[in-house]
Amino acid sequence: MRLFQITKARVLTSALLLSFWAGPVYAQSTDAQTKPDNTAVNKRDQNPGEATADQQKMNAADRALTAKIRKAVIADKGLSTYAHNVKIISQDGTVTLKGPVRSDDEVKSIIAKATEAAGGPDKVVNQMSVKP
Repeated sequence: MRLFQITKARVLTSALLLSFWAGPVYAQSTDAQTKPDNTAVNKRDQNPGEATADQQKMNAADRALTAKIRKAVIADKGLSTYAHNVKIISQDGTVTLKGPVRSDDEVKSIIAKATEAAGGPDKVVNQMSVKP
């Protein structure tokens, strides 16, 4: 039993010494990269006429419409993570789509899903942007 305790103590001591000799490990700095700037988007969304996520109607029809579109978007595994996270805001049967996606094809795909669920292109407002 005593032999095991000595071995355990030596292992711990060795591990501590190795971590001390290896020195500190630094994370890569992101300061060299351009930081995201959402100023223009935030100003746009402050306009009274702009639909924002907190304006999503809570009636059963609008919630069901948003859920139907969200399920269709998430089910499409060909879309990017950006596209899966697009904002879907339903207000009295009209759907507003906002957020960045990776390509024009993703915009078309999401609009098609929303148009089908909402019942026509006149019920879909596209405010998505392409960010490759």
